[in-house]
Amino acid sequence: MARLLRIAAPPAPALVLAGALLAGCRKAEGPASTAAAPPPARPPILLVTLDTTRADAIGPEAEGVETPAFDALARRGRRFRQAYAAVPETLPSHGSMMTGLYPAGHGLHENGRTLAPGFRVLAERLRQAGYRTEAFVSSFALARRFGLARGFDLYDDERPEGRAERTSRETTDRVLAELAQARAAPLFLWVHYYDPHAPYTPPEPFASRYRRKPYLGEVAAMDEQLGRLVQAFEGHAAGKGAIVIVADHGEGLGDHGEPQHGNLLYQATMHVPLLLVGPGVAPGVTDTPVSTRRVFHTILDWAGVGEADSLRRVRPEVVFGEAMKPFLEYGWQPQVMAVEGGSKVIRAGATAEVYDVGADPAETRDLGATAILSRPLRDALREYPIPSVQAARAPDTLGDEERRKLASLGYVGAGAAPVVRADAPRPVSMVRLFDLLERASGLFVREEYGQVVPLLETILATDPHNLDAVLRLATAHSALGHETQADRLFERAAELSPGSPDVRLYRALHYARTREWERAAPLLDQVLAESPERLPALEALAAIRERQGRAADAASLLQRVYALRRPSGAELVRLAQLEMGAEQTAAAIDAFEKARQEQGRGFTHDLELGVLYLDARRLEEARAALDRVPPSHPAYPMALFKRAQASVLLQEPERAERIEAARRHADATTRPLIARERLFR
Repeated sequence: MARLLRIAAPPAPALVLAGALLAGCRKAEGPASTAAAPPPARPPILLVTLDTTRADAIGPEAEGVETPAFDALARRGRRFRQAYAAVPETLPSHGSMMTGLYPAGHGLHENGRTLAPGFRVLAERLRQAGYRTEAFVSSFALARRFGLARGFDLYDDERPEGRAERTSRETTDRVLAELAQARAAPLFLWVHYYDPHAPYTPPEPFASRYRRKPYLGEVAAMDEQLGRLVQAFEGHAAGKGAIVIVADHGEGLGDHGEPQHGNLLYQATMHVPLLLVGPGVAPGVTDTPVSTRRVFHTILDWAGVGEADSLRRVRPEVVFGEAMKPFLEYGWQPQVMAVEGGSKVIRAGATAEVYDVGADPAETRDLGATAILSRPLRDALREYPIPSVQAARAPDTLGDEERRKLASLGYVGAGAAPVVRADAPRPVSMVRLFDLLERASGLFVREEYGQVVPLLETILATDPHNLDAVLRLATAHSALGHETQADRLFERAAELSPGSPDVRLYRALHYARTREWERAAPLLDQVLAESPERLPALEALAAIRERQGRAADAASLLQRVYALRRPSGAELVRLAQLEMGAEQTAAAIDAFEKARQEQGRGFTHDLELGVLYLDARRLEEARAALDRVPPSHPAYPMALFKRAQASVLLQEPERAERIEAARRHADATTRPLIARERLFR
């Protein structure tokens, strides 16, 4: 299996790898640790995923917080005291729960990527089995564009205007309204709560009650909504439902130097609550380590689709986890975690830390020098595939607004593939940079370049090989008009990573904002020849082609952009105007129609739309569009002229009056057009 350490992205090999990897690490089967009886046929199923919730922050053993809803469920169900997330980030962790695979299998290693279309997710399997499938997710990190919405009859990812998340109360209100409607098919309902994520701002009375520990206040507020949700679901299920409560990852809160999550693999972020209530699940507590990816298999088991690897029958196995964000973004050492029994190993490069998490849950004593690991554990660590940077990071299809939404949630990925080297630092040795990196990323995405420069300089003083920091610093200087500093930093980036398409892209964007803007075009052409879906390159080249007066080429590039991401109404208008200028009538009509649907009453381009309809001889639609043009429009004389043309072609009884109105209100532009118009003679 050593050849698999360089795993590529295609789905089929990844799926084979995941199965082979797990089969090689599982112990001989022993008796099931959970009593299990066959479940009733297709029970209603509720899956609740709690974002950013530590195992020690909820449930009967949590200290300093009251979570009565979760505690009540724990008394009725089976709680897994050693459950582990597959990765400490929202999207890839949910990807594992929805596919049953580790990130090495499904290919999502960090937020902001998209699940490849070759994977059948849980909802697709359940819908095929006769379930109605509904999801209510509370954060943009799980928006439908990232691939987990497949198979859902309803995927509610709407958020209040201007926000990238909604509260658990807002989400629960929407779920309860949906549950009030009668459904014939059994229901699979996934509800995602995001509240405990930073910044911690619990509502009252929890803000006052947990004033010194607002993170726990967020957990307590979420638990209140969990109680409302479970009560409504069990009423809907008439007492025959199945429930899974699980967190996607925890929160560092300063443990091992990590303020939040995503960078390290210690218990604070990887050890999570997991609870099952339902048919065939005996109440109690299980101490066998399990992976949250087994949620996938357990729900399929309840649905009668398959029993293999269900948590209704727990079998000991080596449990994996990974934290590849520092590797994929900064080029630091990749990190893999493996847990067997009470032993937990974290490997970063050639260094391994070993902990007895039963006796030392805070992981204060590294036993690496003296620990004797089992062969399955050693093999698991050695064989876990490290992703290639190129496969894991491509393609870049996020628009600026989507990056800003992720930034508002604290999730901002690096814009450049890192320089990978053997002597790269271990992430745990770089904890002093975590907060700086997060702050700098957020400022950069928000284009607050003056503030980001000193932070990036501080980062590079400690981590001089950080290509992303070099390119962002160069870009910041470019945006501030410091061309000499920008050029020097771009040269430094090229030395760090010769031939890097990221260096070419950032340099092209630099040229595009200077007097040498035409130098950007050949660099962007080269980037797109290598990566045809590189969104920033497509957008930048479209702007250059428009600036060069090449409307058809600009429109073609924008069409490629909007095939990758959803355009705004204003962007559709811009596309339509370019297509109109390139005499692409049908395409321009389509773009204007979509813009009108998107903007509603705010749409102000009925004149252009009417002209295009007239050109396409869609006369009834031309009349309707031109009639919507208000007299206050600055080109109202043109609207009257075009409306008179439509009237004549439609043989309207009042066509003479229309012509007279056009003449009476003519301006310098329309007066000669009216004089030459044969239709008016």
